[in-house]
Amino acid sequence: MRRVLAQRLKLCRDKKGFTQGQVAIYCDITEKAYQNYELMTREPKIEILIRIADLFEVSLDYLVGRTEQP
Repeated sequence: MRRVLAQRLKLCRDKKGFTQGQVAIYCDITEKAYQNYELMTREPKIEILIRIADLFEVSLDYLVGRTEQP
């Protein structure tokens, strides 16, 4: 799951044209914390994952690789 999550976070962020800092501000976390999610060194708490999914307008299932449909 971590690898798929990291890949999809970067893919969605790039598609939306956001920087890591912008995503971090929206999620009320540090930029370093968000970077760790994309680098697969940490996993976000569910509350943060929900915020990210809302920001990117995708489902949680898509972010974690349970479906190919955003």
